[in-house]
Order: sequence, then C-alpha cells, then structure tokens
Amino acid sequence: MTDVSYLAADLQSVGTPTLWAVTIAGVLALLVLDFVVTRRPHEVSIREALGWSAFYVALPLAFGGWLWSRHGSQQGLEYLTGYLVEKSLSVDNLFVFMLLLAAFAVPTVLAQRVLLYGIAGALVLRAVFIALGAAALQTLDFAFLLFAVILIATAVKLLRDALSGHEQEVDINRMRSVRLLRRFMPVVDEYHGPRMVIRHEGRRALTPMALVVVAVLATDVVFAVDSVPAVYGITEDPYLVFATNAFALLGLRALYFVLHAALSRLVHLSYGLAVILAFIGVKLGLHWAHGIWSGVPEIPTLASLGVIIGVLAVVTLTSLRATRHAASGEREVVVERH
Repeated sequence: MTDVSYLAADLQSVGTPTLWAVTIAGVLALLVLDFVVTRRPHEVSIREALGWSAFYVALPLAFGGWLWSRHGSQQGLEYLTGYLVEKSLSVDNLFVFMLLLAAFAVPTVLAQRVLLYGIAGALVLRAVFIALGAAALQTLDFAFLLFAVILIATAVKLLRDALSGHEQEVDINRMRSVRLLRRFMPVVDEYHGPRMVIRHEGRRALTPMALVVVAVLATDVVFAVDSVPAVYGITEDPYLVFATNAFALLGLRALYFVLHAALSRLVHLSYGLAVILAFIGVKLGLHWAHGIWSGVPEIPTLASLGVIIGVLAVVTLTSLRATRHAASGEREVVVERH
C-alpha cells in the first residue's frame, strides 16, 4: 500500500463554500442567459458568434487573473493549464456535435438550442465525475494510476483511429440511445421547432429534436470519462477542475458557429489530442510513483503548459498546411460561381 498522506496536501482546495456557491450561481446564471438568447430560434450570424466567443474567452481569462492574484501563481498556472486542456478537448466535442447535427439534419435555426442542451447536460455529468474523482483521490491510493491508464488507453485509441484514416461517421439507426427511445415511443419525421414531444394521431410522439438531444447527451458521458481525469492530471483541486470544465463548456455554443467551417480543416487534431492525453497520463503515472518513492521525478505544471501549447500549435499549423490546397480550391469554385 502506498502512503496517501502526500495527497492530503495536494487536495486542499482554494474553493471555499462561498466561492463554490458564487461559482455555481454564476454558471447557472450564464446557462439561463444562453437559454434566453436561444428562446427564439434563429440562424446565428458570425458577428453574434464572435461576440459571444470573445465574452466566453475573456471571462475565464479574467477569472484566471483574479485567481492568480488572490491565491498565487501555482494555483493560477494550474487553472490556466487545465483550462487550455479542457478547451482543446472541447474542440473534439464540437467535431462530434457537428457530425450529429448533420446526421440528424438539424435545421440551422435549431442548432444552437441542441448545443445548449448538450452543454447543460455535460456540465451536470462533469460535476458528477469530478465529485467521484475527488472521492477516489482521497480514498484510493491507486486512483492516479487508474486515471493514467484511462488517459493512455484513450490516447492509443485516438492515435489508432487517426493512423487508420477511418473517418468518423454517425449511423442514426445503430445508435443505442435512438433505438431505445424508438422502442418506447413513436417518432415523427419532421422537426416541430424546439419541441421534443408533440401530439400525433391521438398519442404522444417524439420529434427528431428529442433524438438528437439524447444522442448529444450520450456522447457527453464518453467525453466526461476522458476530460475529467485529464484535468486532474494538472491539478488535484476539485474546485479548479470544476471551474476549468465549466468555463470550457460554457463557450462551446458560440465557438461551434465560429469554428464550424474550420473544424473540417483540423485534420491532425486527433494526433495532437492523443499526444496531450498520453503526456498527461504519463504525468499522472509519475505523480503516483513519486508517492511510493520520492526519487521518481515529477513533471512541473509550467512544463506541462509548454508541452500542451506546443502540441496544439504544431497540429494546427500542420493541419492548415495539409488542407491549404483544398481550401484554395473551394475559394476558386466560389469565385467562378460568382
């Protein structure tokens, strides 16, 4: 058995009950604001998306600055590094959301409402997984090793899929969540605005809106399994883990419409995420081993930040370079049409 006494110091949270309450209230207020914005279905303009994206980038950065000045550079650095990890993983979320919206033929005016349901569900699931993760770290001496195995296994799967050249596809009829819903209730073919249940031929029936929302929520479970251990590899503070997840998720709706066209060009993103997850998995493994023998070196948070930024920069540049000719070809077609 390993000595878990070193974990107790690491798990002392900067999140006081007051700060937890204020943060949760703020997250709920922002969700309500988003629901108000999407109450009237409409097609999101690039100007609107850029405005909300700027807000949801400035807000977590301002919070990070406050955290740095109030609690010190170590906590501030852990928060900013964790936020960057979660934000990079959220781009992968967006790619899957894009596939789901296309597979279910979601009308453009309803896309942001579907995304908002997915984000709200993801926040709830992340909160549950964060609580479970904190409990595991406090009671299980091999929790860090377990998290490391999860991340490395995920990295291997991402890398294998990327190397195989297998394109992600969504087959609605094979999705378990969709099959389960259809077993219990009939499903109509047409969308009825944001409504998920309607009256059809004298009985209640689901709309495609209900199917796509459930499908998005189902994918949230998979992403939570990966993202929560990843940020625990940066900081063991449950409050910072929650804050990084919340801030990364809240801006996804607007970011989707900003990056929608660019997502298809990030062809090397899976390679970068695989490297990042494997790196954090190794970091967690070393941290666990350090608890057994102090001679095992640990990876500093600042070095982790440098590696993550470097990997994201490299895969972004190589992706843009690899798809440069395709993008220029699309522009030529547009010019010829005009």
